[in-house]
Amino acid sequence: MQASQINRTLDFVRQAFAEAKALWWAFFDWLAVVEWRQLYLTWFLAIVFFVLVNTPEPAFWYVFVSFGVKVLAGGKRRAELVARDATLKAEVATLEQRLVESQMAALQAQVEPHFLFNTLALIGRLIETDPPEAAKVHAHLIAYLRSSLPQMRSAGGSTLGKQLELSRAYLAIMQARMKERLAVRFEVPDFLGSAPFPPMMLQTLIENAIKHGLEPKIAGGTITVRGRVEGATLIVDVCDDGVGIDLHADDGVGLANIRERLHLLYGAAAELVIEAPPGGGACASVRIPYKMMEGA
Repeated sequence: MQASQINRTLDFVRQAFAEAKALWWAFFDWLAVVEWRQLYLTWFLAIVFFVLVNTPEPAFWYVFVSFGVKVLAGGKRRAELVARDATLKAEVATLEQRLVESQMAALQAQVEPHFLFNTLALIGRLIETDPPEAAKVHAHLIAYLRSSLPQMRSAGGSTLGKQLELSRAYLAIMQARMKERLAVRFEVPDFLGSAPFPPMMLQTLIENAIKHGLEPKIAGGTITVRGRVEGATLIVDVCDDGVGIDLHADDGVGLANIRERLHLLYGAAAELVIEAPPGGGACASVRIPYKMMEGA
C-alpha cells in the first residue's frame, strides 16, 4: 500500500472517530435532559420497529445502554448542562448590561453644560459691576458642580431628590442671569425624594423650558416642577408659561436623548410626553415605573 493511500485511510479513520465521538456526546446530552416518559416512548417505538423487521437485538441494546447511561451519569451530566446554560445566560446578561451602560454613558456625555461658559462670563461681568452678586453666582456654581459632576459619572443610583437638588442649584444660577424674568416653583412631595430617577433628565427639561419657552419671551415667566405618583407610575412634570411649543416639530437633541435613555433603562414601561397646555406654554412629563429606593 502506498504512503498516500495510508494517509487517506488514516484521515478517514480520524474523521469517522470524530463524528462518532460527536454523535455519542449528542446522544449522551440528550439522555441527560430527556424526560423518562419520552425515553419510554422511544424504547417502545424502537422495540416495535426492530421486532417487525425480525432483528430485536438492536432495540434491546438501545434500551439497555440508554437506561444505564441515564441512571449512572444522567444526573451529573444534566447538572453540568444546566450550569453551562446558566453561565452562558449570565455572560450574555453581563454583556447586555455593559452595552447599556456604554450607551448610557455616551448619551449622558451629550448633556453638555453650555450654560457653564455663559455663567463664567456672567461672573466675569459681575465682578466689575456688582461684586456681591458675583460672589452669589459663584457660590451657586460651586453648589451645582458639586452636585452634577458625580451624577454625570454615575451609572445609576440617582434619586429624584438628588435631581431636584441639582435643578435648584442650576435654577439659582439662571435666576441670577435672568433676574425677575424667571420665577420657579417646586411642587414635589418630600416622600418622592428617595424614588430612583435617571440622572440629568430633569435638568435637561428645565434647560429646554428656559431656552425655548422663557428666554424668547420678553416678560419671562415661571417654571413649575411637579412630581406625583399615579398607580405604579412616577410622573415628573416640567411646565412653563413661555411662548409655547410646536407639537409637530421634531425633537431636539435634548428630548431625543431623554427618549433614548428612557428606552434603554425601562423599555416600553417609560415615556416622555410633551403637551401644550390650553393656557399657553409647554409641559414635558417623564413617566417611569415607581419604586422606592431600597432602604428608604
